[in-house]
Amino acid sequence: MGATGGFPIDLVLFGMIAAFLVLRLRSILGRRTGFERPPQMPQPAPGPATAAAPVIDGRAEPAPAAPARAVPDPASPLGHTLAGLKAIDRSFDPARFLDGGEKAFRMIVAAFATGDRTTLRQLLADDTYHSFEQAIAAREAAGQTQVSEIRGMETVAIEDANLRGSVADITVRFVSDQTSLTRDQQGQIVTGTDAVTEITDLWTFERDLSSRDPTWRLVAARSA
Repeated sequence: MGATGGFPIDLVLFGMIAAFLVLRLRSILGRRTGFERPPQMPQPAPGPATAAAPVIDGRAEPAPAAPARAVPDPASPLGHTLAGLKAIDRSFDPARFLDGGEKAFRMIVAAFATGDRTTLRQLLADDTYHSFEQAIAAREAAGQTQVSEIRGMETVAIEDANLRGSVADITVRFVSDQTSLTRDQQGQIVTGTDAVTEITDLWTFERDLSSRDPTWRLVAARSA
């Protein structure tokens, strides 16, 4: 080992290398897309099964799939709009947004199906949350249970985007293979089917790009 005046230089070099690796890991693992899973809250003991409402179809967490990604051509009008978003928030990336959007879709669908209001509250805008919550309350009052599963994602594509000042909204087309049905207290199917069906959803997410909060919240959801 090399030393100067009896002090081991090798130890200094190893210390510098270790500090560099810690900083690199922190910079990589610290990146956020704005669609992160909300902090997990303590879950109450399971109670009677709850049910699904007629307003919004609930669908559950799927097996991993490799859906087609459709990012607009940068030269198109939609591409120019997305460039405007990036001009305000330099971390915005359409492809990464779609990755996060799919995760949010799966989380919200599962949360609605199970009546997980905590997760929905953190990922939905106020008006949208109230619509979802009313639907959950309606099926609970009827003693119904939502049974849903996303079997696969076929397409995740940016359909539209708008920018009003620093507030942006992006509409995403989700094409998925799903089973979704509602059972009554006797276990009989009252709506839906256990057959796999291709469903197209158009969901609009919104965020103030000037805000430090990176979360894109769902402001509208409809089936195409």
